[in-house]
Amino acid sequence: MTTTIKVLPKGQITLPRKLRTALRINEGDTLLLEQTKDAVVLRKGKTIHDFLGALPSKGRTVAEMREIAAGAVAKERAQGLR
Repeated sequence: MTTTIKVLPKGQITLPRKLRTALRINEGDTLLLEQTKDAVVLRKGKTIHDFLGALPSKGRTVAEMREIAAGAVAKERAQGLR
């Protein structure tokens, strides 16, 4: 898909709805901007929600898994400081 968009005075652009829908880009999503020799590549960034289901969650919510992960990191840091 090729489309023309305009850069606004503050450097902002608007992604066309058709493109956002096709790539499942929603408000609050992270996009990665990569500069190549003569182009700019825009990609959808990954979040924790993109990995849901990749590992067994044992019925836990995302918030619970984050809490467990944060506790594990804190424990590793504490052991490393000894």
